[in-house]
Amino acid sequence: MSRRPWWRGLGHRALLVIATVYCVFPIYYMLVQSLKSAQEDVFGNPLIVMNPTFENFEELFEQRGETRGFVGRALRRSYPVLDWLENTIVVFAGSVAVTLVASVLAAYALGRLQPPGFRWWRRIIFASYVIPHTILFVPLYQVIITLHLENNLLALLVVYPTLALPFCVWILSAYFQQLPREVEESALVEGAGRAKAFFQILLPMSRPVMVAAGIFTIGTIASDFTLASVFLLDAHSKTIPAGLATMEVALDELLAVAGINLMAIPVVLICAVFARGYVRGLTAAMVEGA
Repeated sequence: MSRRPWWRGLGHRALLVIATVYCVFPIYYMLVQSLKSAQEDVFGNPLIVMNPTFENFEELFEQRGETRGFVGRALRRSYPVLDWLENTIVVFAGSVAVTLVASVLAAYALGRLQPPGFRWWRRIIFASYVIPHTILFVPLYQVIITLHLENNLLALLVVYPTLALPFCVWILSAYFQQLPREVEESALVEGAGRAKAFFQILLPMSRPVMVAAGIFTIGTIASDFTLASVFLLDAHSKTIPAGLATMEVALDELLAVAGINLMAIPVVLICAVFARGYVRGLTAAMVEGA
C-alpha cells in the first residue's frame, strides 16, 4: 500500500491556512481599526494596534448635541446608537421567532402530512427563494405604504421572514419527511395526540435543523440594510445596519468601524457557537428527494 506523498498533505494544509486567513482577515482588520485612537489611525501600522483603546465604542454611545463646529470633538455628530441597538434586537428576535414558527408549521404539513403534490409545493416555495429581492423591492414598498407601516419596526417584522422562509421550509420539510414514522406512530398508539407527539417527540429531534434555520435567518437579516434604510426613515427608528449607512464616514470613520463591530462580532460569535449544530442540521436535511 503506497503512502500519500508528504508534499500533498502540506499543500492541503497550506490551502486551509490561506482560506482561513482570507475569511478571518476582514474581521481582524475591522477589530484592529475600532481599537485605535485617532492619532494611531493616522500614524500607526494599519494592520497592528499598539495601544488598544475602547474610546471609539465609548464615544459611539455618547449623547452630544447636533451642533457642529470646526475643531476638536465638536466636529463630530452624535448618533442614537442605543435606539439602533434596541431596534436591532427587537427585529432580530421577532424575525427569527416568526420565521421558525411559520417554517416549522409549513414544513410539518409538507414533509409529514404530505398533501397531494407536496413535492411540487416544496419546489415552488424553494424557487421563490432564488428570486432577487431587488425585483420585489417596489411591490414590498407599496405593501408597506398601504399598511401604513413606514417608520415602523413592524415593516421589517413583516418583510424579513419572507426572505428566509422559503429556504427554512425547504430544509425542515426534507428533514420531517425522512424521519422514521414509527417513532410518532408509537406515541399515537399509546394515546398521545398528534399535537403532543409533535411538540414532545418531533420538535426535540429537529433541534439541529432548527438551529440551521435560525442561523440562516440571522445571516439573511444581518446582511440587509437596503430595506431597513428605505422603510425606516426616522433616525431613531433605524436598525444598526441602516443607521451606520447614515454616518459621515469622512468625519466618523473610527466610530463607523466600531459600529460595524458592534453588529458583526455578536453574529460571528453566535455562528461560531452553533457551527456544529448548523452543519448537522444541513447534513440531516440534505437527503435524496429534498
